[in-house]
Amino acid sequence: MPHGIEAKERSAPATASREDQGLHLETHSDDIALRGTGVERLAAAEMALQASEARYRTLLQASLDCVMIFRQCDGRLIEVNDAFLDLMGYRQQDVIGLTAEEAGIWTQQETFQDLLQTLQRKSRIRDFKSQVKKKDGEHLWVLVSAAGIVLDGESCMLCVMKDDSHAKAAEDEIRTLAFYDSLTRLPNRRLLLDLLRQTPNARKRDHSMKALLFVDLDNFKSLNDTHGYKTGDLLLQEVAIRLSACIRNTDTVARLGGDEFVVMIEDLSEVAEEAAAQAAAIAEKILIAIDAPYPLPGHEWRGSCSIGITVFGDQRDNAEEVLQQADIANYQAKATGRNTVHFFAPALQAAVHERASLEEDLRRAIGTDQFLLEYQPQVNCGLVIGAEALIRWRHPKRGIVLPCEFIPLAEETGLILPLGNWVVQNVCTLIASLAARNEASDITFAVNISARQFRQPKFVEEVLSALDRTGASPKNLKLELTESMLVDDFENVISKMTDLKSHGLRFSLDDFGTGYSSLSYLKRLPLDELKIDRSFVRDILVDACSGEIAHSIISLGRAMGLSVIAEGVETEGQREFLAHLGCHAFQGYLFSRPLPLEKFWQLIRSFAGNHGSLSP
Repeated sequence: MPHGIEAKERSAPATASREDQGLHLETHSDDIALRGTGVERLAAAEMALQASEARYRTLLQASLDCVMIFRQCDGRLIEVNDAFLDLMGYRQQDVIGLTAEEAGIWTQQETFQDLLQTLQRKSRIRDFKSQVKKKDGEHLWVLVSAAGIVLDGESCMLCVMKDDSHAKAAEDEIRTLAFYDSLTRLPNRRLLLDLLRQTPNARKRDHSMKALLFVDLDNFKSLNDTHGYKTGDLLLQEVAIRLSACIRNTDTVARLGGDEFVVMIEDLSEVAEEAAAQAAAIAEKILIAIDAPYPLPGHEWRGSCSIGITVFGDQRDNAEEVLQQADIANYQAKATGRNTVHFFAPALQAAVHERASLEEDLRRAIGTDQFLLEYQPQVNCGLVIGAEALIRWRHPKRGIVLPCEFIPLAEETGLILPLGNWVVQNVCTLIASLAARNEASDITFAVNISARQFRQPKFVEEVLSALDRTGASPKNLKLELTESMLVDDFENVISKMTDLKSHGLRFSLDDFGTGYSSLSYLKRLPLDELKIDRSFVRDILVDACSGEIAHSIISLGRAMGLSVIAEGVETEGQREFLAHLGCHAFQGYLFSRPLPLEKFWQLIRSFAGNHGSLSP
């Protein structure tokens, strides 16, 4: 027992020691296990971080947009993707570690600072438009979006950049189309007016005068008509080059359209008279430049231009008024002989306002039946053989307005077309009403046809339609044409005349001798009559040349089998002289002024009562 107890007692410490040892070992094993778990977690975290970085780099490099990452503290690049390198032409080692300024990425060095300052106010930036420079020096327009991020505990700026060059080019092209002439690439009317509107602000600073030169090519239409629009376009392009060569970089050449150009001269003298002299010197330089030969395809062309000038600077002037003043002066330059220079004067503007008012009244008159016809008898050997229908305007305020005051305006504005149709329709109505009157059944009524009216594609149809609607006899209608109408599209003129002649109408060539029709053209026209112009009749007794011209016309008419009538016969001496030359048909105040219809019939009845003779 004792032995057992002793043994047991002796063994107890051993057991306890083992227990203590076992406890210690167990405790150490738990610590190792815990440490193992931490390592695994750390390894897992590191693997997750590596995976995240791999994904980040994959996404970064896979992005089709250019990506740059800058440290905010020093502005140095720490990362770029392949899209950036491909677009900009750099290698990684060319830019990593450099600032944007050192790398020379932005064409304007302030761009990076602008991005940083904006990010301080906002969390992100979208589509910041800027220009960058590639490694080869080429400039590109880009859209930059940016946001602040934290990498490795550092504040950074992530920039995503998209190439916007095509969109910018399209935007520039749209602006070009809006503000520049497509043919010459010069500023157009819109941009010119914008520049003119800036003038008052500029003048507040320097007090200098400016000048506007309205340049209009002479006879440009004839070049287009004879050689085609492509040749005309080449000429306009050359004119644009020559005008630009006549001015300084601070001045502007613009094309308004057609053959109209405008030159704006800046920084002239503060004294109006001196500024005008400076503008005139530039205008003379332009005249010489435009006058030089143009080597166009297939031929050489000589041109000229007319220039209207207005000098301005008063802040009360507005852009439209200044342009109108130069236009008015140009109109006067053309009126005084072309290839010349004319300055604007207030009296010219008053005339233009008067013309504009007259045009407005004329448009209103057409719709309110303010016109009437008067008839001037045409006499042959004392017999009334016809009458010329002459239009009059019963203006509500001005009274009777004569054709010389409104027909040129009607021609320019196109209002001659409805006016001309109105005259033809009313004369046809009159002819139809005379069919039953024995004393007037053989009278022929002459109607003046304007060049613009005659050139209308449906002119023949309109005349025949008026005859058909009214029932008028074509043999009583005579159309008076002028020599100027024969110049353009002669074959078409012959075709229309022949067509109408086949229906019984007659033709008279009005104002003969004042134009420039050749005899080779004249003999091909289906004419019935030549009309000696009043300018020759007026001077026939005092100017031998006028008498010779009248004699030649009468002889020509006789040789071609055409009747000849003299207009503007006012004295018995003129009538006797013409009769001696062989002309016995007359029209003029010697026999009668133009008369309203009722008085014209009274004259006819009086003529019939005088046994068929209308004495002067």
